[in-house]
This record gives sequence, structure tokens and C-alpha cells, in this order.
Amino acid sequence: MSRVVHYDQPLADALTLCYKALMRTLTRFVAAMQLALIFPAALFMTVVLVGAGAAPQYDLAHIAQRIVMWYSARMWTLWLLLLALPFAVLASGAVMLLRSWNRDVPHEARQSLATMIPAPLATLLVAGTTLTSAGILAIVVLHMLAN
Repeated sequence: MSRVVHYDQPLADALTLCYKALMRTLTRFVAAMQLALIFPAALFMTVVLVGAGAAPQYDLAHIAQRIVMWYSARMWTLWLLLLALPFAVLASGAVMLLRSWNRDVPHEARQSLATMIPAPLATLLVAGTTLTSAGILAIVVLHMLAN
């Protein structure tokens, strides 16, 4: 019997480990970037809801009204902070989620909707900010079409 020795197996294992560490770091970086990019639009949506629901004599309603007035006084805020940044979050999040979906989930599990595979926190943050950006974009675009 001859025994075949694979000398390249430790190298392959080391490269796989480096790749996984790099992808985890990349996912964490994208999650942090998405949180920073979605913050202005999420702030605006929050203050619109707070300003609409609170009585005008409360300080929180005044602060919300000032933030809304700041956004409305500058035309670039609509295009940059309420459209471009959430779209960037949506696009980058979709790419990262598709990439992790194709890499981490076996083909058989992708076909089964009942399979629950725990995801790392960074991936959950990417998914959450991606869904939030889709919601913000839908609200802003529908509001623009209504006017």
C-alpha cells in the first residue's frame, strides 16, 4: 500500500483561515460604515415621527422641528442624506449579504426556508441596516412622487 502525503494541506488550511479572518474584518467594516451612512436619514425619519406626534410646547418637539427645518433649508440634504447614502447602504448591504449567503450557506440549506443558521453580529447589523435603508428609500421616493 502506498500512502500519499499531501504537503500542501497545511498551506491550504492557513490560506482558508486567513480568508475567513479577512472576510470577518470586511463584514465588520461594512457594518460600521453602513451604520455611519444610514444615521442622517434615520435621524431625519425619527425626528419627523417625533415632531408629528409630540405637542409643540415640548422641548423635544422644538428640537425635532429645528432638525427638520435644517434639512429642508438645504436642497443637497434631500439628494445626499436621504437618497444617495441610503442607496449606498442598500447596494453595499445587498452585495455583502449575497456574498455571505453564497459562501456560508450550503446549497441544500438555501433551498429550505425552514433552516435557521445563526449569523454573526456583524452580518445581522448589515442585514438590519440594509432593510432600514430600503424602508427609508421607499418612504422618501413615495413622498417625492406624491409631491
